[in-house]
Amino acid sequence: MTNWVAGDKKLRSSLVKIADDTEINSIVIDIKDYTGRIGFEVSDPLLKELGAYERRIADIKEFIEELHKKNIYVIGRISVFQDKYLVGRRPDLAVRRKSDGGVWKDFKNISWLDPGSKEVWGYIAALAKESYGVGFDELNFDYIRFPSDGNMKDISYPWSNGKAKSEVIKDFFAYLRENLGNIGAPLSADLFGMTTTNTDDMNIGQNLENALKYFDYVSPMVYPSHYPKGFNNYPNPATKPYEVVKFAMDSAVNRAMNATTTPRKLRPWLQDFNLGATYDAPMVRAQIQATYDSGLDSWMLWNASNRYTSAALDNQD
Repeated sequence: MTNWVAGDKKLRSSLVKIADDTEINSIVIDIKDYTGRIGFEVSDPLLKELGAYERRIADIKEFIEELHKKNIYVIGRISVFQDKYLVGRRPDLAVRRKSDGGVWKDFKNISWLDPGSKEVWGYIAALAKESYGVGFDELNFDYIRFPSDGNMKDISYPWSNGKAKSEVIKDFFAYLRENLGNIGAPLSADLFGMTTTNTDDMNIGQNLENALKYFDYVSPMVYPSHYPKGFNNYPNPATKPYEVVKFAMDSAVNRAMNATTTPRKLRPWLQDFNLGATYDAPMVRAQIQATYDSGLDSWMLWNASNRYTSAALDNQD
């Protein structure tokens, strides 16, 4: 649920109704999205000084309390290193162009924070603590990676000091665990879907085993449409929702067990949007079934427009 939708009582009520009527028992709400804007008023001095707050969810505490009364688990999502606002306020913390030292932007014209900046780490930790204070049950970290879609030949990371990307991201994971591990909220990480099948860091710094070590839940984004043509010999992976998710999550489960970590930490993001194929109820349900058939019992559905396929969900018992 975007923080814009969460701030609109009429719009959010339709999503809460899905949880009322179906098997859904959790809702994810954006705390800070890719724009860098924080969706509710903050009290932490650092957060207030930087001014990222935008009045999107005026009644955040009351809304979370309403969800809790319905026994709905509330997850707060924080977009970490993709942050247009903070780059605008603090360009010294940004990923730079190698050619002229200017702020680098990806193909969507979005600027990124350097994942190696300890100052950025502190900002994220402060936001996480603030968010737990308003009532979120779990803190979910997205875009915990180096950028990938842009002119990668003209890019530099002034705060990463030449360290391997996987080491920078691993150090950030460890920092979150050390600084947030005792606040009372589970910590979760969103990863590229192919982290379950690739053993390299895909030049973005993400490694499944590193995430499993430091987070309570790890959510690979195994959207079939995001896999390349020919993946596992599928001409169009988007048309194989069950097969792609089953293959990806079987691999994740095996790697978790080899790392002596419980596979119960795995909770994939599944596709509930049209890309590469039309994702109707059977297509969405096929992914859910694949998750169960991999031995897992938790999953989340992603639709950037917040339009979910309730027909794919079992009714509330």
